[in-house]
Amino acid sequence: MIIFGTRGYLYQLAVMTMVCGWCGNPSAHTLRKRVTKFTLFFVPLFPFSTKFATQCTFCGGEQKIPREQAEQLLAQHMASQDGNPFGQAPQQPGCAPGPQGQGQNPYQH
Repeated sequence: MIIFGTRGYLYQLAVMTMVCGWCGNPSAHTLRKRVTKFTLFFVPLFPFSTKFATQCTFCGGEQKIPREQAEQLLAQHMASQDGNPFGQAPQQPGCAPGPQGQGQNPYQH
């Protein structure tokens, strides 16, 4: 007996601010990639379907987009965020120069 089927994988590629086509609010949107793979004996072998979509975090509206548009949005977002798809990396306390002096933590006495 051969057991085969499909399995879906959802990848979140980036979070970016855009105006929603559903609610009209400027809000954060997630850029997602959904890959469906053929499985044999519960082992994923090869992808046979890849789809891209953006989803509004305010209203939950989802819009399917073509691969070319998804790659363009991701490239624009990566360029604006210095290579980090989820925004600026959090800084450690005491590492950033502030008004108190170079590299000092203003909350630590």
